[in-house]
Amino acid sequence: MSFWHALLEALLTLVHIITDRLLEFALGWYLGPQKRVATPPNVDQQVILTKSAVELAKQIRERKLKSYDIVKAYCDRIEIVNRELNAVVDGPFVKEALEQARVIDEQLATNHYTDEQLLALPFLGVPFTTKDSTCVAGKLHTLGLLARKDVRATNDAECVRLMKQSGAIIIATSNVPEVNKWIESRNMLIGGTNNPYDLRRSVGGSSGGEAALISACCTGFGLGTDIGGSIRIPAFNCGIFGHKPSTGAINMAGCTFRTGKEQETMVCAGPMTRHASDLRPIMKVLLEPALHSVLKLDEQVDVKSLRYFYVPSIGMRQCNPINRETERIMYNVRKHFESLTGKEVRLAKLPETQLTGKMWRYWMTQEPANFNQLLGNGVELNPFVELFKKLLGQGEYSMAAIYSLLDSLLPKENEAQMRKATKKCKAALQELLGENGVLIFHSSPRTAPFHYYPLVKFMDFSYFSLFNVLRLPVTQVPMGLDAQGMPLGIQVVSNHNNDRLCLAVAEELERAFGGWVAPFPLKR
Repeated sequence: MSFWHALLEALLTLVHIITDRLLEFALGWYLGPQKRVATPPNVDQQVILTKSAVELAKQIRERKLKSYDIVKAYCDRIEIVNRELNAVVDGPFVKEALEQARVIDEQLATNHYTDEQLLALPFLGVPFTTKDSTCVAGKLHTLGLLARKDVRATNDAECVRLMKQSGAIIIATSNVPEVNKWIESRNMLIGGTNNPYDLRRSVGGSSGGEAALISACCTGFGLGTDIGGSIRIPAFNCGIFGHKPSTGAINMAGCTFRTGKEQETMVCAGPMTRHASDLRPIMKVLLEPALHSVLKLDEQVDVKSLRYFYVPSIGMRQCNPINRETERIMYNVRKHFESLTGKEVRLAKLPETQLTGKMWRYWMTQEPANFNQLLGNGVELNPFVELFKKLLGQGEYSMAAIYSLLDSLLPKENEAQMRKATKKCKAALQELLGENGVLIFHSSPRTAPFHYYPLVKFMDFSYFSLFNVLRLPVTQVPMGLDAQGMPLGIQVVSNHNNDRLCLAVAEELERAFGGWVAPFPLKR
């Protein structure tokens, strides 16, 4: 590296740091003092609300807990804290959810279910939620659009249908950015969703309402979708687990107008949970039947026998530099697996990652959905007209949505270059990982920013979107809190259809480092 090149890199890093500090100072002053989500009112309710979905299901089956009491506890929790979070679009569905729970409890009390039937109902009586853009029959399906404020879904999305079929009870739907295309969950319909750890900060997007509800103990678990980090960004910001499966592993029918027949797409549906132990059982419910024998989720994984790699930076100048606390997380994870396996966690160098932002932007143009028409609810929008209306205070869309409209007017990425770069990067990573390799990758250079920060600096999402471009499975893992009390985290990546490796490593990291940390003081 030449002197002038090194000097330029140093200056860019300095500009990033100064801009970041100025935004933090200005937005922190504007948004006021930090405030966290409310603590559950008593220890008994806290015990129920913080359990894993798997444990809740077990205790319901064994009649140690009633589904009715669990559903009521979560619905009551939503009623209390949604005033702070602003995460719910529709719900809680108290009356119908409690009736479903009551019937389940009665049937269990009369031994209505055979052992075989109970095996087919792994989440019997457990409450769950999903994002507004994923269809729930009879419930609001707005996608954050004023034009759809009264629209209701006629059928369940396939992933919702499967969860209901497993015995789970839907209790609410959660907030999203307009048509899911932004890294904050804000729209002109219900506004922005607040982070449980600091109500001034972003929950991420697009499954941001979902992550906020899960972290704040308003639901047993949730379902998200991910086209550019939409499960993992909110999971990171809100300190929970989120898994983006291998492309094609889960049928997308009913998710943001998808039919489930799309062949070329980056989007995936997947589980979002407080506990790593819930990810695999939920994945088993959602998985396409033909892929059960391919993903082998029941196969035991010996995490001591895996090969581990890490990448210290994505190499994009548009991203913030990795801060010290984030670097420390990577160091701690490396040292843990080196101690566990007795082998070095090897440094990996992936080609073309500096083009991640461009690659993702190109592949978004290859998606079957037209963002402009989705935003206009079927009508083609004029970006300049919408910007002018926004400046006059008459806009129907958030500034973030208008950014995306304006982006469509910018020069397109070079198709040949982007396809070549994607192929080169994916081939290198797949060769590196093989059948027993795992990549440890930063989630983001910094923890959750203040509201509105992404309108100025937003390219850090490339740390997530790279794996949508490469269409590989990846699990977001919470790794404690930083000095400001905001969640830290790491991503775990494996080769295509090797989701079980990501999930096993996530469980090991939870065991070693503690996993989800409640955004409120726990009562003893």
